[in-house]
Parts: sequence; C-alpha cells; structure tokens
Amino acid sequence: MKRPINPAAIRAPFAQYSHAVEVAAGRMLFASGQLGVSPDDKVPEDAEAQAVLCFENIKAILAEANMTFADVVRFTAYVTDRAYFPVYGAVRSRYVTGNAFASTLVIVSGFTRAEFKVEVEVTAVRAD
Repeated sequence: MKRPINPAAIRAPFAQYSHAVEVAAGRMLFASGQLGVSPDDKVPEDAEAQAVLCFENIKAILAEANMTFADVVRFTAYVTDRAYFPVYGAVRSRYVTGNAFASTLVIVSGFTRAEFKVEVEVTAVRAD
C-alpha cells in the first residue's frame, strides 16, 4: 500500500521520513492543521505539551476514520521557533515508527493565537 521512495542519487532524509511515498489507491483523509489546544480550550505553555496535544488530536481524527498513524503518508508541521524542531520530532517519534511517510517542517512567525507554538496536519490513505 505504501512504498517509501529514497533515491540513492540524492542526500538521505535529515530524519525519520522519506523523500516521497508511493501510495496504491485507497480511502484518503486530509486533516486540517491541529494545534496544541485541549477540548476545554486550554493551551499549555510548553512546546512539547502542545505537540503531544496536536498528535492526540490527530490520533482521534484518524480513529474516527478507522485509521491509525500507520496510514499517514504525509506530515506537515509548523513551529514558531527553530528550537522546537527537535521537540516536535521527538514527539512525532512517539506516535510514528518507520519512514513510510513524507514530511515537511516550516518555521513560521506565528499562528492565530500568540500562545500557539506547534501545528501539525496529516494526509492518510487506507485500502479497504
């Protein structure tokens, strides 16, 4: 269903992801960016805690679609400080194993609310 593409002719990925992922046909899910906010609208100060909330929100979305992180083929993450990159990566590694997904991380100047530090969106595909 998913095949990582990492050509030997180009530099290896910087972290645990693939340069591309080939996907066979299946059901597709495109999740909006998830922010580090709890259901009661609380936003932790800590970037790691925000990243965990992002991934917990994504986990709930995937479950609602009868999917898991194993079905994710692309992560796009946004952080407000370069220092949050390794924090985000460590949290992602708690939820995802292997490298059968593509990934992009962008450093941005901010989000809709100043307290947000991390946002994560995913694309998932599942053959049924």
